[in-house]
Amino acid sequence: MKALSHPWWRAPLALGFVALAAASPVLAQESHVQASLVSSQESIQPGQSVTVALRFVHDPHWHTYWINPGTGVATTLAWTLPDGYSAGDIQWPAPLVLKDHTGTVSGNGYEGETLFPVTIKVPASATPGSTVKLVAAADWLMCDEMCVPGSAQLTLTLPVSAEAPKPDARWAAKIQAVVAALPVADPAWVVSATHDAKNVTLRVMPAAGQPANAPAPGDLHFFSEDNYVAYDLPQAVKADGHGYVLTLPISPDATAGTKRLVGVLTAEKGWRPDGSLRGLRVDVEFGAAQAAAAPKAPSAPGAGGTAATGGLLGTLALALVGGLILNLMPCVFPVLGIKILGFVNQSGSEKAKVVGHGLVFALGVLLSFWVLAGLLALLRQGGAQLGWGFQLQSPGFVFTLAALMLVFALNMSGLFEFGLSATGVGSGLQAKSGFAGSFFTGVLATVVATPCSAPFLAPALGAALALPVGESFLIFTAIAIGLALPYLLLSIFPQAVRVLPRPGAWMETFKQFMAFPLYATVGYLVWVLAGQTTENGLLMALFGLVLIAMGVWFYGRWNAPGASARRARFGVVAGAIVLLAGGWLGWPQPPAANDVTWEKWSPETVAKLRADGRIVYVDFTARWCATCQANKRLVFHSQEVLDYFRDKKIVTLRGDWTNKDPHITAELAAYQRSAVPFNLIWLPGKSDPVILPELLTPDTVLRALKGT
Repeated sequence: MKALSHPWWRAPLALGFVALAAASPVLAQESHVQASLVSSQESIQPGQSVTVALRFVHDPHWHTYWINPGTGVATTLAWTLPDGYSAGDIQWPAPLVLKDHTGTVSGNGYEGETLFPVTIKVPASATPGSTVKLVAAADWLMCDEMCVPGSAQLTLTLPVSAEAPKPDARWAAKIQAVVAALPVADPAWVVSATHDAKNVTLRVMPAAGQPANAPAPGDLHFFSEDNYVAYDLPQAVKADGHGYVLTLPISPDATAGTKRLVGVLTAEKGWRPDGSLRGLRVDVEFGAAQAAAAPKAPSAPGAGGTAATGGLLGTLALALVGGLILNLMPCVFPVLGIKILGFVNQSGSEKAKVVGHGLVFALGVLLSFWVLAGLLALLRQGGAQLGWGFQLQSPGFVFTLAALMLVFALNMSGLFEFGLSATGVGSGLQAKSGFAGSFFTGVLATVVATPCSAPFLAPALGAALALPVGESFLIFTAIAIGLALPYLLLSIFPQAVRVLPRPGAWMETFKQFMAFPLYATVGYLVWVLAGQTTENGLLMALFGLVLIAMGVWFYGRWNAPGASARRARFGVVAGAIVLLAGGWLGWPQPPAANDVTWEKWSPETVAKLRADGRIVYVDFTARWCATCQANKRLVFHSQEVLDYFRDKKIVTLRGDWTNKDPHITAELAAYQRSAVPFNLIWLPGKSDPVILPELLTPDTVLRALKGT
């Protein structure tokens, strides 16, 4: 990995070169890519167009990116032109498949010398004998083992002439060759495309009466302009007569309902008999979808066919049944236990109140599903590819939901009670505020229902995520009705309410028992969070939940019935402070871009890395070792340490002693150690490692690495 330098004197020196080259392309050196503007003509003519080009010269192994980069960022040009002049878009040459040093596909782009043509329109009012300055701000991303943003303010000065311009002796032929090789559709080849749930099938056949061309099948590759086809997955190619069939995996980020396949199909031996035209322009509408081996999900409009559920009515029926079955799902039932408890409390109430609570609960479910449907519709319009339960892909949402469930569970366990004027759980449901409780229970049921799946629900949701907005709302409404229907019926028919047992002392036991499914839900959400955050982030989330529990304990302990106003205020304030501290501590933080990546320690790995001359940092640790966790949090949250490890390509190895490991035990014994933490550093050319103290600081680690 090369270090970048940017001395203070480079900017004025570059400006000096600009002044010395007023009539020639201005060169901007941005470390690993040289950028300049070049022209196909020596001059321009009023009322005519001129082709100029952004010229990149990449250092060996470095690359920049195509219009769909895969990973990375596409190159851009922002023009500043005199009045009346206009610039067209960049004309992109056929790209290359970019790979990193391991051979893994990392994107689509360019290497070596590359010209990007742009057409400049010259106004008829341009004055012959004058000169014109074309200015463009170029921005790009250049990558090798590391990626560095690049930018340059480029200038090209050309004279205006009344005579027909002469070709530029150096650049005209090169620019003309690039323009001639730009990807275009060729009538000699007929292109068609179909798709199923996982793959696009692209067929390229010679047109009738055309001679067979024979680019080697292994040399074919499709580049998708809109990211519908995965850029980094293998593409299968097979010969079919004189043509070819490609199987292209659909990207996980593909936009649902895409109707056309747009991109460039490259053949290294060319699509024409003379070997020219490396890139064939593809822009075709998808034909009928191929039959999938798995049970059919509803097809998106324009993707061939209608929903396999037998039309909209069949889909609505499945949505209703799926909503009913959601009531039995493990993530829904604990929350609905709160509503069941409410019906038990209401069993002796007036029928009108019971019906009212059922209707308000159903309204909460309906409005929540409509809000979710609207949010999905907005995100789909923005091009997002979403699935059911997408909110659980957000670590922050998962942590918030876990904290909310924990508070509900602690309340039902009797740790605290809300004030009489607030909406209680299993109390005050016959008061006016109880309707808010019923509504909120409906909202909460929807929140926890979305990640669940149930029989008959998956096809309905698939249709809802693909159909037009109006039909999608109908499907979400059917799911909501199915979810709320049992409780709505229970409130409407008094005989159903009367079969419930009468209120009594048993209710407190039942209430506390219903807390345990909520604790189980908290455990499940923490398990989900474990897959979305770092090891340290999960530990902080658990500590945060403990503080949240302490916060509601403060509230319950000092705000009990009969407490003085001063005592109650203390409970509210202390509880709020501790609860907010828990939320702050536990809130999941995304891993930093340059976070250390730990590899598994072994003596063989250390020996190999030392033979390669690498700096090796070894951390013998264990989850049960509090000092180990404190060391990692202190040292590897230091930006100076992270930058040094990245710049020096230091390899970090971890020996995890959480469980018994005889190899780690033997290694510790070799250094007369029998406990962790134990950290050491192997420096090139040294026969013995640097042994670090048990308590680490960023300065301690950096001094050891630098040998000072």
